[in-house]
Order: sequence, then C-alpha cells, then structure tokens
Amino acid sequence: MPRNVTIALDAMSGDLGATTAVDAAVSMVRQFDDLSIVLVGDREVLDPLLKGSALTGRKRLSVQHASEIVTMEDAPAQAIRSKKDSSMRVAINLVRDGDAQACVSCGNTGALMAIARFVLKMLEGIDRPAIITSIPNIHGHVQMLDLGANVDCSAEHLYQFAVMGSALSSVVDSKASPRVALLNIGSEDIKGNQQVKETSKLLEESTLNYIGFVEGNEIYMGDVDVVVADGFVGNVALKTSEGVAKLIREYLGQEFKRSLLTKAMALVASPVLKKLGQRIDPRRYDGASLLGLRGIVIKSHGSADAVAMESALKIARLEAKKDLISLLTSHTDAQVLHQGDLHRT
Repeated sequence: MPRNVTIALDAMSGDLGATTAVDAAVSMVRQFDDLSIVLVGDREVLDPLLKGSALTGRKRLSVQHASEIVTMEDAPAQAIRSKKDSSMRVAINLVRDGDAQACVSCGNTGALMAIARFVLKMLEGIDRPAIITSIPNIHGHVQMLDLGANVDCSAEHLYQFAVMGSALSSVVDSKASPRVALLNIGSEDIKGNQQVKETSKLLEESTLNYIGFVEGNEIYMGDVDVVVADGFVGNVALKTSEGVAKLIREYLGQEFKRSLLTKAMALVASPVLKKLGQRIDPRRYDGASLLGLRGIVIKSHGSADAVAMESALKIARLEAKKDLISLLTSHTDAQVLHQGDLHRT
C-alpha cells in the first residue's frame, strides 16, 4: 500500500470553473497529510487562485500547465487528435508516466473515456472499460456498473464487468466475498433477454459470489454489493433514481410550505429533514470509476461543486492507497483463466 498519493486534477473541466477545483484541492490536502494534488490547466488562471491560500508554495499542491480544454461539445476522436495539450490529456498522461497515481476530471465523459483508453490502455482480459459508482441503499450502498460507457454489450462483456465490480467492492468496501447480481426484469431464471441469461450462466460457472437476478427496487432495498447491467439499462436506472430523489425533495418542500401549521411542523422536523438530506445528497456519492484501464481515472459530475469534487478526490485517493489496479489485475487474471479452463473442458 503506497504511503503517499498524488492525484492529477483536471482543473479546467467543471461547469463551475477552476475556482471550484482549487477550493476542493486545498481542502483535501489540509485533510490528508499523505496526499498531493497536481492542478492541471492554464497556469495564468490557476496561479492567481492559489495566491490567497495558506498552502501556496507547498510541495503538496502544484500546477501543471496545459494550454487547451476539452469542451462538452468535443467529439472523443477530436479530443484525442486535436487537443493533445488539453488539461484532461495532460492529467491522464501524468498517471501513465507514474507522476500521479490517479486522475480526476469533471469533463466530457466520452472524451475522458476515449483519451484514458488511448493513453493508459486496457487491462489484460478486459475488452471494454465500464463506469461504476456507489449508490445508497438500505444497507449502506451498492456498487453499480455499467452506467453508460457501453450501450451494446455481449454476455462476455457483462461477465467482465461483474469481475471488475466484485474486485472493486472487495478493495474499496473491504468485502471479503461481494454479492454480485444481474439487473433484470424479474428474479426467476426464465425472466430476461438472451443477454442476461447467457451472462447468468457464465457467472454461475465462475468463482464469484453470484446471487442471481435482482429487479430495480433491489438496488435500494436488496442485500447485494454489486449490481451489473449494460450501459443503456444502468444509465437509465441511475438517471431515473436521481429524478425520483429530486421529486421527493420537491414534494416535501411543497407540503411543508402549504400552511402555517405545516410550516411549524417543518421547524420541528428540521433536524430529521437535514439528516435525510445529507444521507441522500448526491454530492456524497460523486465520483465514478472508469474500470478496466491500466490506471485510476475518476469521473466527477460536470456540475460538481467543491463538496462533490472532494468526494471524487477521496475515491481516487482510496483506490490509489489500496493499489486497486494491481488487485484488479490479479483478480481479472484469475477469473479469465478460470473461465478459459471451463471452456476447454
């Protein structure tokens, strides 16, 4: 386990500007003595923002100049070919070169995935990278993938996602044997399309702790650690969940403002409401890992504020501290070899 961690932060990518990235970086290095952060971006923008900080001049917070920015309108291929000195590309290059153990970016997801795959390459035995994040549920949280990187997937791809998700859960969540499930329209064996049925057979033959199918409600209520789906289904499930959470908040606000009585009730209930708000605050779960790459890359939400960006940076630090890539490599190698042995028999 590495004693110190350096994170390359794409400071030019967020909707709220470089100030947010600087604020999050300053807060993080104050919290963690083992952490250094390289702010990647336009030095003329970043240096003045650091001048007011008590950390200015310290080695644990530095700036790496990058002259270009990948915008949300840039196609992935264009970002790779035409913006080789973008803050996103330079940050990922630092991971490739060993100058940082992880990269965090709020930028264009497609471009981030494409650049990271081009620069870092894929782990042996993994065909496609997948996006994974933790989602709150009644037992704490569950890891879910893929959340949009791969719309069309084969059973083999879903199997690989399950292997990577299980490995991440065992590392990040300290689960000895994570319970892995496939997202489906029912829990019975006869339910689902051919894709999930074939994937289920592969997982039943694996050494993973595969518990079968789960339905959408079990993402939040089920006793499961890793939920696997293709990127189309996973992204729809995630975005639907975010919409429902916002709807509940809006309804609560409307009802508590309905009359003088309900306003008084809101004052009495404010401690409970505040606690509830904290538990479902999406900023606490910001930061999705791009699994399958030969390096740690974390995608933060484009509209992330300093609190949300800190959450993403904490995930990057934890994965680097626990040497996730080495453990993923050994885990995926073992599962791929096991599956190969089954196919030969």
